[in-house]
Amino acid sequence: MPQSDVTATTSALTAPDPIHNCPECDLWLPPMTLSCPECHGIVYARHLKGLGQLAVSQEQEQAWPEARGTWQQVIQWLPADSEQVQVVAGHLAEIDSRIQAGEQRTATWKKRLGPLAPVAYFLLKAKTFLFALLKFKFLLSFFAFFGIYWALFGWRFGLGFAVSILIHEFGHYIAARRRGLKVDLPVFLPGLGAYVRWYSMGVSLDTLSSIALAGPFAGLLAAAACGAFYFETRVEVWAALAHAGAWLNLINLVPVLGLDGAQATHALNRTQRALLLAAAILFFAFLHEGVFLFIAAGMAWRLFTGVAPESPSSATMIRYTLLLFLLGALMFFVPETLRQF
Repeated sequence: MPQSDVTATTSALTAPDPIHNCPECDLWLPPMTLSCPECHGIVYARHLKGLGQLAVSQEQEQAWPEARGTWQQVIQWLPADSEQVQVVAGHLAEIDSRIQAGEQRTATWKKRLGPLAPVAYFLLKAKTFLFALLKFKFLLSFFAFFGIYWALFGWRFGLGFAVSILIHEFGHYIAARRRGLKVDLPVFLPGLGAYVRWYSMGVSLDTLSSIALAGPFAGLLAAAACGAFYFETRVEVWAALAHAGAWLNLINLVPVLGLDGAQATHALNRTQRALLLAAAILFFAFLHEGVFLFIAAGMAWRLFTGVAPESPSSATMIRYTLLLFLLGALMFFVPETLRQF
């Protein structure tokens, strides 16, 4: 299950290729023209958007000198007489105040600590090291998660179930990384589930839905693999993992709260949501799996809540429907077996 925040990738941005025709009206432009004389559009708007995302990301990480340098690059690609330059200049002044205030605090503490200042500096670096270690919290949470299901259903099911959820979460992780977004490693909540926190700014609804549905697709592959192992070996633990994995990924498609289905539904209009509501009811009628009623109820609620996009995503509609069908079919063909293994 992904959780999205607002930030941007911190990777360095290279200078754009020269633009010789206005992106808006296609007017020929002399070299290094920053504003179109015909339509008054900002010529390098796309590059400026990337710089803005990078600067905001650096600010959220409190890398103020780096953010200042990035905002200065923004000014270089804006027309000198534009209002945006004044806005960015004002923001640079705020950053300068922050940097100056930080330097003053550092100087004050050095004066107060006197000979103990080097010790404090070392502890600060040690704190940074500890924060780096905390990036491995996903390992600790993974083993805690595994331990609970080991105690409930035995180590074989517990390990397989934890790995299946890890594959689901890495579906989100890889999808976000492929799009250049900053993303944290998965964190498991023992007894509840797991989540991946990813950071975005200005991504399209189609991108948001693609990242949201990447988890259930990865989970589908994991559950299908377990189902294949069951039909090959007839070992019941594989059937239990396949059935449980399919059920859990269907639960994630219920379009409520922060579940994957809710994130994906943002890219669908009212008609598409109504069609998915009908599909969920149809799947319930054929497969007799109660989870489809929860999906149908969520879609019914989404018909009257939230903002529907003007340009809905047909790809999201297809992915969502395909996931409902394939996960439901997996639950239908693989027997439900859940006990101590």
